[in-house]
Amino acid sequence: MTPYVPGDSPVHRCPPGRKILLLIGAGSALFAWPRLDLALAALGLAGLLYGVAGIPARLVLAQLRPLAWILAVLVLVQVALDGWLAGLMVAARLAALVLLAGLVTLTTRSADLIEALQRGLAWLRFVGVNPAKVGLAIALTLRFIPVLAAIAAEVREAQRARGLERSLVALTVPVVVRMLKMSDDIAAAIDARSYDPDGTGGRPPSPRTRLSKEPHVDP
Repeated sequence: MTPYVPGDSPVHRCPPGRKILLLIGAGSALFAWPRLDLALAALGLAGLLYGVAGIPARLVLAQLRPLAWILAVLVLVQVALDGWLAGLMVAARLAALVLLAGLVTLTTRSADLIEALQRGLAWLRFVGVNPAKVGLAIALTLRFIPVLAAIAAEVREAQRARGLERSLVALTVPVVVRMLKMSDDIAAAIDARSYDPDGTGGRPPSPRTRLSKEPHVDP
């Protein structure tokens, strides 16, 4: 999970719901008008906002590092099909979206983000969407992404010590088994706390309570 970076910048103070809407708007614009100048402008804007928010350069790079291979493949494919300008446009557009999305999570507490999403989804109750369940799903996803990453790294190191780092089965099976066990433990813990998102029994915990130990880093 991208850690929250405490701060008092205008980006930090922007309401979470507004950040989400602006992110959706930026993504829609980039895909509705696939132009190189627009993609580069969005990339420049993302860099400017990171500077305003006081985000360390190492965290900026951390947003793009996992996508390095994907970016490289997309650029090569696009260059082969439509030329260098198209490849550069695709790379700039994807990098801008990733950086802008990362900026939202870096400058917004997860609990605040989830509460904003729950309020935004409240109008969908009439079609059967339960905002509390959606909030719980998002909270669990945000909370356990770093846990799953740690499990994968631990298994990778253990299998490397056994000389099995090149075996996909040796890496995948232990991770899946531990993930399934963890999901059972989480389900049991939720049941033990009488979580009731439908409001028929127990009181659903707030996102702020569920994510009280949210990781953060100092800028």
